[in-house]
Amino acid sequence: MTQSLVCSQTVSRVSSVLNRDTRQFGKKHLFDQDEETCWNSDQGPSQWVSLEFPQLVHVSQLQIQFQGGFSSRRGRLEGSQGGDPLRKIVDFYPEDSNSLQTFPVPAAEVNRLRVTFEDTTDFFGRVVIYHLRVLGERAA
Repeated sequence: MTQSLVCSQTVSRVSSVLNRDTRQFGKKHLFDQDEETCWNSDQGPSQWVSLEFPQLVHVSQLQIQFQGGFSSRRGRLEGSQGGDPLRKIVDFYPEDSNSLQTFPVPAAEVNRLRVTFEDTTDFFGRVVIYHLRVLGERAA
């Protein structure tokens, strides 16, 4: 059964936060299911979100809701098990819109993920994300 894989034991990191204002724009807002909050990166050539799960997971989908005008034209999903180096799982190509977008992920069993946002639509390289969901199943 497909479910959200992000839980309270999942460790998340982000490349940056706008003006270092983690209270208003921090990473916790990626997963809080609140339509009024978001993660807002600072400027830069590529932004990313990394996740470390407490156990191995089978990832099947990635869902992202950007703010239009602050999205990415190209994204890359990388993953690994244990201390192994990250390896590319799939490239994805978001639309510049406010709608929740779903990207299928080929079979990947990992406990670490990194989502990198490249070629942003914002001139300064900022990304604004209201929801980030990683869907799949926990490994047995």
